[in-house]
Amino acid sequence: MNIEDFRQYCISKKGVTEEFPFDETTLVFKVMGKMFSLTDLEGDFTINLKCDPELAIELRERYPAVLPGYHMNKRLWNTVVIDGSIPDKLIYEWVDHSYSQVVDKLPKKLKNELDTL
Repeated sequence: MNIEDFRQYCISKKGVTEEFPFDETTLVFKVMGKMFSLTDLEGDFTINLKCDPELAIELRERYPAVLPGYHMNKRLWNTVVIDGSIPDKLIYEWVDHSYSQVVDKLPKKLKNELDTL
C-alpha cells in the first residue's frame, strides 16, 4: 500500500472529506465533519485510525506495527506503521472499522444526511 492507494480508499467512502486542519503535512479524513483517519505526508508512512478500545489493545499485542495513537487518545486510536508487515486487506478492514466507529456515533441528523448522499 502507498499513500495514494490509502487516500483513494478513504475518499471513496460516503460523506468523506480530506483536509489539512493542523499543518500542510497532516492529511485528515473526516466523515460528516468527524475525523476517522489521518496521516503525515512527510517521514515514515503511518496512519492513525479510530478503534474500539478492546480491539485496539488486541491489535497492538498481535502486530508490532500497531502502536498506541500518536498524539491521539491512546485508548481510542491506533497508529499503524505501513511497513509491509500487515496485509493491505487488513489495513483496509481497519479503515472500514474506523469509519464505522465514527458513523455509529454521529447524531441522528448527520446519519440521515449521510444516508441521502
